[in-house]
Amino acid sequence: MAPDTVSLRYFLVLAQELNFTRAAARIGIAQPALSARIRRLEAELGTALLVRNTRSVVLTTAGAALAESAPPALAALDRAWDTARSAAAGELGTLRIGYSLSAGAETAPALVDRLIRGNSGLEVGAVPMATPEISPAVADGRIDAGITRGEQPGRGVRRFLLRRQRVGVQLAQHHPLAEHPEIEIADAAAYPLRLPERATNPVIHDQLSALFRDTRPHPRFHTPAVSFDMSQRDLRDGVTLAPAGEAAVTASPAGLTWRPLRGAPSLTIHLVLPRELSPLHRRIRAVARTLAHELHWLPDKHG
Repeated sequence: MAPDTVSLRYFLVLAQELNFTRAAARIGIAQPALSARIRRLEAELGTALLVRNTRSVVLTTAGAALAESAPPALAALDRAWDTARSAAAGELGTLRIGYSLSAGAETAPALVDRLIRGNSGLEVGAVPMATPEISPAVADGRIDAGITRGEQPGRGVRRFLLRRQRVGVQLAQHHPLAEHPEIEIADAAAYPLRLPERATNPVIHDQLSALFRDTRPHPRFHTPAVSFDMSQRDLRDGVTLAPAGEAAVTASPAGLTWRPLRGAPSLTIHLVLPRELSPLHRRIRAVARTLAHELHWLPDKHG
């Protein structure tokens, strides 16, 4: 049986001082209590560790061997305790995050970077996924967390509001509407409007198309020939507009810009976690909440 580690630590102090009075004072206990600890340790080991007399304390061969071998063993034990505490606090492990492509411009990289920088024992990997697949993947454990645009349906998960974004349109810099700091919804509806395939994100597709439901004449919607064409070639005609969240400000290629739509409701980005939260999931939630507050992604009441 392993010895009492407290008594072992007391013994190491005594082995350095070779004086019960000084060792007890250094530890901060009474001398009789220290003597009792050492006798208990010797009983557990079944051998004497010290030779005592009225004038001196001398280590036995067993005591000298223990004084030499115990410090690295205690250090290893301390590391094991630290590892266990880190795991219990969600600061250790492998974290798999799935994110929708629309969250890849700013939100997902910012969260992943903060998780890595703030938790040296955490290994983080993030991959883009089709939005409708993210919540089911979190629910069945294929990934640990998800970042989705819009409050996606799905069972077995919890959704936390991570970010609100203004809705606007991406358009060519030479588009007639680009000169306005804000664009009226009815003015935007007079031009061809590009929306992604509904299957890629039905929630956001329906929200964006609903913005123009009451405009007259009815808007002309179309889908791009190439899904997620990062060059946005079809917008360069100076006619077509693409409804998009304000993340498009930083994600717009050269020659394109973004303008907000006046009076449009915001788009939302959500952190998706399992219904039962482990320490690791609670760590993700805490980091995400702090990040959203620091970057002003949400009003304080939503943080």
